[in-house]
Parts: sequence; C-alpha cells; structure tokens
Amino acid sequence: MKIGNVNIQGKLVLAPMAGYTNQVYRLLCHQYGASLTTSEMISDKGLLYENDKTWEMCKIDENEHPVSIQLFGSNIDEMVKASKEIEKRTNCDIIDINMGCPVKKVIKAESGSYLMKNISHAKEIVNKIVNNIAKPVTVKMRTGWDHQSINCVEMAKAMEEAGASGITIHGRTKSDLYHGSASLDIIKKVKESVNIPVIGNGDIKTTDDLDNMLKTGVDAVMIGRASLGNPWIFKEFQCHLQNVLYTPPTNMEKLNVLKKHFLDLVELKTEKIAVLEMRTLAAWYVKGMANAKEFKTKLMYVHTKDEFLDLINNLTNDLINNY
Repeated sequence: MKIGNVNIQGKLVLAPMAGYTNQVYRLLCHQYGASLTTSEMISDKGLLYENDKTWEMCKIDENEHPVSIQLFGSNIDEMVKASKEIEKRTNCDIIDINMGCPVKKVIKAESGSYLMKNISHAKEIVNKIVNNIAKPVTVKMRTGWDHQSINCVEMAKAMEEAGASGITIHGRTKSDLYHGSASLDIIKKVKESVNIPVIGNGDIKTTDDLDNMLKTGVDAVMIGRASLGNPWIFKEFQCHLQNVLYTPPTNMEKLNVLKKHFLDLVELKTEKIAVLEMRTLAAWYVKGMANAKEFKTKLMYVHTKDEFLDLINNLTNDLINNY
C-alpha cells in the first residue's frame, strides 16, 4: 500500500487511541509487526496555543516510521495552520484528519464525526490542508452520523476529490459509538467507490475477523482496542497473513514487556503520569494469568514507580515458583 509518497510494508495499522497510542506504545507495536501507527488524537487549538502537553504528544521516535499524526478541529484556517506546524516541527510521515470520533466534547466543538454532517465543509478542510503542505493527508471517518444518514460513500468520494491520499473507515455510525457490530458491507462499498487506499476498522480481534475484513477488498486493516496489553496481536496477524506458525508469548515474556513498557513511559511522561496510565494497561497484560485478580486489585493502590515494579516482580516470582 502506498499513501502519497509513503510506502507501507504490510496490511496492519495501529488505530489512534486517546491515552494509549503515545510514542512508547507505537514503537512497541511497530516492533511486533504494525505496518503503520497513528498518534493519539491531537487538537489543532492545543498546537496553535503552544500547549506543551499537546506538542509532547507529537514526539516521534526515529525507529517508529512510518507514523501518522492525527489532527482534529473544524475551523479551516486553524486546521491549515496546525497542519503546517506539524509538518514544520515533527518528522511524521502522514497527517490524518479525524472525522470519526464520537466523543461529546469533540462533537460539541463540531469536530470528529460531526464533520460528516457537512461534507462540503469537511471537503474544504482537507483540500486547503492538502494545498498547503507536502506530506500526504488521510481521513478517518465513520459510516455516517446515524443509521438514517449513512453517507460514507459520498464522504469518501469527496475526500478523494479534495486530495486525500487515503481513507480509514470505521464500520459504525457516530450514534453506535462502540456498540453493535461494524458493517463490512458498508466498508466494501466505500472501498469500491474510490481509487485511493482504504483501511478497514472495527471489531478486529481474531484472525477470522482479519480475514473477513480483508475480503471487503480494503488495502489494510486497523486494529485498536484488541491490541491493548497485547502488542503481539500484530505478530500473530503477520504470521497468519504469511502462513507462518505463530508462537504466543509466555506469561514471563508478557511481564517483561509490561515492565519495559512502564519504564519507557516513565521516561517519556514522568513517574506520576506513567503509573496512572499503566493501571489499565497492566490489567490487560496479565489477563488470564494466575493471581491476576489479586494483581488488578492491588493496581488501584499503586502510586509510585517502585510500588508498580514491586507488584510486577511479585507476580513474576509467583510464576517462577509455580513453574
């Protein structure tokens, strides 16, 4: 798959996920086989107001290419200015415009999936950005605002006409949020309606899900929540696509990666933030392990780096003693 002038070696893409797809996690997923990763959703206003936290989210490791920075907003001039700043001050490969987020505060700002209610405005945003930067621009969208206004085919055509180099389609409407099932039939229609690359998104948890999504004809598949605490899903899917035997990680390997993930996050975001963010992720990492329930309970009372490491080390020792 080629997005603009960027070659993507593979069919597996890490979805943008708020609070999770920071530099550390993106790099980890790349190491296990993600073909392309995407940043957390980034506010155009946060960049233009020189918010330090927002610019921190734009940091990219030299080893994680190709990587896309996802931007959201609704004001045309501000989106253009923010895109130009991203191009000037980061080494990202692609700028992705979010037109699919269903979160209330994003909708209230007339951004995210709200833009699907006004295709002409969405088209102008993309066209103005494309005409002002050299990096390829992509768009992530949903099938529509609700089931009475499924307009993703029209939207996809408009994005292609505006100059977008690729599209990601999540097979749900804004009103669905994350409930129900992603519609593969609608994703297939989007793929058939345009000539630029299309990435399919929604409910990709197993190799069967992967196969079913690829049957729609999409050029690549985006994996989101199923990767949390499970970066190995990219290795599993790569092995499946290449018809190579996949060997799942041992519990000890999972704990070693969990520890590295945490320590790298401490370096990136400070001890306090890393502990808070890893509470949820750590619970996913240990899913199915003996003593996982006790581990998860104690997680809620961890406040420091040393306490977090002690908790991981205790679970590691339990594994060794019970081996």
